[in-house]
Amino acid sequence: IFIINVKSQPRLPKTHNAAQMCSKERRRSFRNSSGVDAVMSGRRCVSLSDWWMQSAYLDSRMPVAMYTSPGVVLPKMHFQDRQGQMRFAAKLIAGVLDFKSMIDSETLPVEYLGGKPLCMDQYYQVLTSCRIPGPKRDVVVNYAIGKTPPSHITVVHNFQFFVLDVYNSDGSPLTVDQIYVQLEKIWNSSLQTNKEPVGILTSNHRNTWGKAYNNLIKDKTNKESVRAIQKSIFTVCLDAPMPRVSDEMYHNKVAAQMLHGGGSRWNSGNRWFDKTLQFIVGEDGSCGLTYEHAPAEGPPIVFLVDHVVDYMKRTEMVRTPMIPLPMPQKLRFNITPEIKKDIEKAKQNMNIMAHELDVRVLNFTHYGRKFPKSHKMSPDAFIQMALQLAYYRMYQTCCPTYESASLRMFRLGRTEAVLSTTTESLQFTKAMDDPSEHNSEKAALLDKAIKVHREHTHMVSIMHMLGLKMMAIEDLTSLPEIFMDTSFAVAAHFNLYTSQVGSKTDCVMCFGPMVPDGYGICYNPMDDHINFAVTAFNSCEETNATKLSQFLEDSLLDMKTLLEQVSKTQ
Repeated sequence: IFIINVKSQPRLPKTHNAAQMCSKERRRSFRNSSGVDAVMSGRRCVSLSDWWMQSAYLDSRMPVAMYTSPGVVLPKMHFQDRQGQMRFAAKLIAGVLDFKSMIDSETLPVEYLGGKPLCMDQYYQVLTSCRIPGPKRDVVVNYAIGKTPPSHITVVHNFQFFVLDVYNSDGSPLTVDQIYVQLEKIWNSSLQTNKEPVGILTSNHRNTWGKAYNNLIKDKTNKESVRAIQKSIFTVCLDAPMPRVSDEMYHNKVAAQMLHGGGSRWNSGNRWFDKTLQFIVGEDGSCGLTYEHAPAEGPPIVFLVDHVVDYMKRTEMVRTPMIPLPMPQKLRFNITPEIKKDIEKAKQNMNIMAHELDVRVLNFTHYGRKFPKSHKMSPDAFIQMALQLAYYRMYQTCCPTYESASLRMFRLGRTEAVLSTTTESLQFTKAMDDPSEHNSEKAALLDKAIKVHREHTHMVSIMHMLGLKMMAIEDLTSLPEIFMDTSFAVAAHFNLYTSQVGSKTDCVMCFGPMVPDGYGICYNPMDDHINFAVTAFNSCEETNATKLSQFLEDSLLDMKTLLEQVSKTQ
């Protein structure tokens, strides 16, 4: 029997201070290479969450853009000019600072699931943090804890980075009008478009970027500029308009923009992909964000998004008298021939990656989560069975399927995998298109498959295979036989890599596939519709994101028809 060191959260009153639920002992101070006090995650494994961050993210050498960093697509805004872009960005920045005030004052309300409090630690990791490349393993540095926490954000426009102080001398945050004025200054100071896109270096393979990073910060000016980006509270990317596409293709194009920027000709150089939070505001009304995944999962990110969107809808406050503000600091980079060569190589690699990923956003408008609820079925499990049916119809077989499940009921809990493909799900998918099966039997099989999925979801909330494996490795003992079995490797090749990331905002999260011949599928079930994002690699002849999206829509419709027909006969 292996005992994993994960402590369950105690039941706390709803008024309990959220900060006390964070793991303060986990916040280990150290002095980094620049001599700045910071907090590090991932240098030394002391808990299951550290193992998770190490194995899932920091040890990975694949680029973070597209491979691990998700994107979030927000509804299209109606502005299509610079003034609208600046005004929207100013409100967004003010909204994030309003959220930050709850973190700073430790008044962020504790979330509950099934009457149990959830660990709030991830909320305290997403601001003022950044991933830093290493030769074999990266680290995540959080500058929020220290004698003088940073008070600036970074704004990037036309590939040029600026430091924007977002607090007045008395500690109060800048108003929306003040931020707008500062963004105008940045815009006017970055009209020159022939600057080298230094930010595109962060999109490279981690080993390649690690070498380029060490070369880049040899120069004192470059090092100071990089540190300013890393230490910033978050980054705002003011993007150039993307090429016009049809309304049908618009969401696909914007989702790709959020994931990777569209390539070196467009906005991929308008990023610092190592930064935990990057809000993206396009001149054409496209907006959203991308985030580096190591410090946090999707739910805390969309909770922050919901807060910001709600803040932006409020009536604007009374305008305050304008006082002179200092010019935002433009970050300088000295580009040597070697750095120039690194940038050109990163451009080529990014263009290959951008062309490689096929992104399809499906706005399923026929019904939402209220329909399965009306039949006393879990909306999430219902959608998972629709994914199973869509895949089976496309390939005439089932496949290993990963669905992320939260472990936040434990202290520092991250995620575990629900294996959605079961004997029961296969029985349902086979029966669904079998004319010899009665509808009542098909509905019964669907109900059974959904119940089994719910049972599996509960099971992974109380156990974790990663801990079993990593303890054996660290203790230098032989791995348990299950990890050496061929079937374990086959089962871990997730052709369907899925996640529900629910949001009050009518948005959708997207991410790349886990395996070369797989799909990445994220969905946001609203009351009366469901937003899906489906991705696949174009280089794989067996996968097709558009085709799977069509099968998914048909499956959802057929499952609705099935339940309605059975209900009529009862």
